Amino acid sequence: MTFQTAVPDWYILSIVSLILLGTQRFLYKVAAERNCSTTFTTAVFMGTVTLLSGAVFFYSGEEPGNPGILLALGLANSVSFALSTLAHMEALKRLPATVTFPLTRLSLVLVIIFSVVYFHEHLSAMQWLGVCLGLMVIVLLTRGEGTGGLPKGASRTGLLYIALCVLCGAVAAISSKMAAVSTSKSAFMALSYLLGTGFSLALERKKGQRRTAGLHREAIIIGSVMGVLNFLGFYALLTALSMGPLAIIAPLTGMHFVIAIVLSVVIYHEKLTVRRVVGIVLTLLTVVLLKMQ
Repeated sequence: MTFQTAVPDWYILSIVSLILLGTQRFLYKVAAERNCSTTFTTAVFMGTVTLLSGAVFFYSGEEPGNPGILLALGLANSVSFALSTLAHMEALKRLPATVTFPLTRLSLVLVIIFSVVYFHEHLSAMQWLGVCLGLMVIVLLTRGEGTGGLPKGASRTGLLYIALCVLCGAVAAISSKMAAVSTSKSAFMALSYLLGTGFSLALERKKGQRRTAGLHREAIIIGSVMGVLNFLGFYALLTALSMGPLAIIAPLTGMHFVIAIVLSVVIYHEKLTVRRVVGIVLTLLTVVLLKMQ
């Protein structure tokens, strides 16, 4: 019997993406705790990625690919990712990070199912078990879960934001896979994040809320750091997706929420109840099962 010891490049890139995106997701929590404008912080974050990816595209001289496909995928990705980001941060204002982060990762279930139906990627019995376990996590973390003194209305609203985040997150992941194999990665990122920046700024203007200079400055700092981390993490993810299967890479990088939860517990001293610990462990098990062949 022989054992394959070489680690695929797409696996290494997926781990790099996991670490970078996990740290970036923790900054969602920081922005929520600092009461930064969700839409303005998102606009700064996406604007930063637009500038970085645009610079890479023009410097590299890459061919953008079919303009129609690039535009369609960029539009789908920008709107879905912007909505997912906004919904994620709004949910964090209403629910603990230890509940929000695991539940938003259940977008993986939708991604896996789409991968099987559209990309005809094989799903093993263990992966199907992971899909079922993922649905059980939703019940566990929402049924009778305390909300840290938050009003019931805030809790329900938070869960609605999580549902929106899950749906939009799945669309963003699927469109990323399609773009990774058919367009220039840097051109796709530049276009997608440019559209996302405009969408976020439009929402910020519609809200018309006045912010203090301190909060405005904090949003710019947090959003800019988010942008740098996301640019590096997302580019690594797109490169991995261009070489490996979505049905495995998406669950692997989907474990990034654990980094955000650990940082939230360490820095913000969020309470880890037994129910939440079990939910987190089961979610990790779901992610592991989904990547098993």
